Amino acid sequence: MDRLSVKPRSAEKPYLDLIALHGSPLLVLDCKQLVKQYRQLKQALPGVTLYYAIKSLPHPAAVHTLESLGAGFDIATSGEIELLWDQRARPRHTIHTHPIKRDNDIRDALRFGCTTFVVDNIYELEKFINYRHRVGLLIRVSFPNPGTPIDLSRKFGCKPDEVEILLNKAFALGLHVKGLSFHAGSQCPDASNHVNAIEQCQNIIESRFNSRGKLLSILDIGGGFPVEYVGKAATTETFCRPIRKALARLPEHVQVIAEPGRFISAPAMTSISTVMGKAHRGDSIWYYLDDGVYGSYSGQIFDHATYPLTIFSDYKQEEKAVIAGPTCDSIDVIAEDLNMPPMAIGDLVVGHQMGAYTSATATDFNLFKRAKIVVINKQPSDSAAKNTVAFI
Repeated sequence: MDRLSVKPRSAEKPYLDLIALHGSPLLVLDCKQLVKQYRQLKQALPGVTLYYAIKSLPHPAAVHTLESLGAGFDIATSGEIELLWDQRARPRHTIHTHPIKRDNDIRDALRFGCTTFVVDNIYELEKFINYRHRVGLLIRVSFPNPGTPIDLSRKFGCKPDEVEILLNKAFALGLHVKGLSFHAGSQCPDASNHVNAIEQCQNIIESRFNSRGKLLSILDIGGGFPVEYVGKAATTETFCRPIRKALARLPEHVQVIAEPGRFISAPAMTSISTVMGKAHRGDSIWYYLDDGVYGSYSGQIFDHATYPLTIFSDYKQEEKAVIAGPTCDSIDVIAEDLNMPPMAIGDLVVGHQMGAYTSATATDFNLFKRAKIVVINKQPSDSAAKNTVAFI
């Protein structure tokens, strides 16, 4: 997508209607888009059970919608567990993926009914001694991917040659290791690291036994499936094709799961902001919105995302411009070095692909109110879908 697109003024009306009804700034969550993204990834990765990473968009409507489709949930905190509890999600369809946990985190998850946990070091194994008859563990393996915006193997995961050490330690502690997990990175440009990780995990699965003498039976391939922000991203089919081929070579007994977050949530939310002020500074005109990088655009800071923007104008002339957020901080700049038609105070700016790590990472800096989230196209519960997925 382009960084900035200009549409006719007449196309602004649906957004103006929403602002008139709900106020500004606004985030519009489209549940129909959540359904589309989930089904698209299910089609591209047949046989892979999807556990939605709640952290990307922890909203009740997202949980309800994906629950109705039969999705599982990747949880990492007690707060996320509370969200699932409130939405009456099925505990059996959850995995706790945070490799570092406090004892109360473990107890909260077990109280909810989640019994599968991820670990990546000996100290974490020892935390499960008192729960060894109630839990199954996945060992997270590190596969660094410096080609991604966020290399998630930098902070978590053991090296492949350390897996045997952890398996032996788990056996000595009487713990049940069910399988392996990895995360190839966030917003991966291609699937090469996924394929490499699958192949190396396959070698481990085929050559080693878990703590109870049974074959490791689960492989969690994480997330990292890209979406299109500014610029091009691989299509879902192109990205997943080599992953499917690699998975097809796994032993038949291995159940494969994944933890998509951004792929499902990012395209499902749109931001609507209002120009609250403007000023000429140097050779540019600055437009100040009522939302910015401390609010819904926080992903530009925390997530290395650049969101496509749309403005509405019938003017043909362009001027050099900067679009900034409302706070007193000078880093609160959404986009600069733009060539665009002039805007007036009260005009709207629409941000796209803004479902993932936006409202989830927004702050209360300057005590500006966060954007209200409005849900459209709510989905009815589909109990039939809930019985079609094999969970671990």
